[in-house]
Amino acid sequence: MRMMLIAIGLVSALGGSAFAAEPAKMVDTKMGKALADEKGMILYTFDKDAKDKSNCDADCLKKWPAFHAAASAKAEGEWSLVKAADGMEMWAYEGKPLYTYAEDKKAGETNGDGVGGVWHLAK
Repeated sequence: MRMMLIAIGLVSALGGSAFAAEPAKMVDTKMGKALADEKGMILYTFDKDAKDKSNCDADCLKKWPAFHAAASAKAEGEWSLVKAADGMEMWAYEGKPLYTYAEDKKAGETNGDGVGGVWHLAK
């Protein structure tokens, strides 16, 4: 009986770790629900990006930092990886590359929504 409980525990532990956590979470903001990084910083999309391609150049990334992925990150489901202008991999959701905004100073701020008519909350 003890061996069976240990086996069930191991299967449960190993099975649960096989699924990676999503790279971002949905949060409530004054503008409605939006995706945010692990620190609660709101994520944005850029209208000038193509599906699975970032068109935010090096100067753009100074104001709109890419939502970088860890070196070990793997695309799954709606989440894909694209190359940022800095050469690093960044996350995309449903083919749209994701960015934070340098003017958002604390979690939940949405100062980047609507900037230039081309930046929007990622939803």
